[in-house]
Formats: sequence, C-alpha cells, structure tokens
Amino acid sequence: MRVSVKYFASIRETIGLSGESLDTTAVTLAGLRDELIACGDGHAECLARGRAVRMALDQVMSNETAALHDGAEVAFFPPVTGG
Repeated sequence: MRVSVKYFASIRETIGLSGESLDTTAVTLAGLRDELIACGDGHAECLARGRAVRMALDQVMSNETAALHDGAEVAFFPPVTGG
C-alpha cells in the first residue's frame, strides 16, 4: 500500500525531509516506524525505539497499534513542539 508520511520539528531537521510518499507492507504504525528505522541514517536516529515520538494517523493522534490503510497520512513529531 502507499502512504504519505510527514515529519515535523526536530524529526524533519534530522531526516532532511518534510515528507515523503512510501510503499509499505506494514499494517500498523509500529510496523511503518520499524520499516523507517531500517532505512538507517536520520530515520534510524530520530525514530529509534526508546526515543519519544508522537504519531498521528489521518490527523488524529494515534498509538502504534493503529491500522494503516492505502492512502493514509502518517505524521511523526517529537512530544513537544512549539512555535
């Protein structure tokens, strides 16, 4: 399936992208996070297990068990963002 992934704040800065469109075999947010960690470099650094990362699925705050669907919009951001 294809999903749209957006990165915010320090995650965006570390990865160097504000977003990307990805093909994934993941069925949950946890699986997608693991796939991104496996990409290495910035993804692995800022999305690593043990790091506090908030996630949203289709603009709704979600936990890692949330089910993905084709065309989903996923957002990753640090727990505290400010303006």
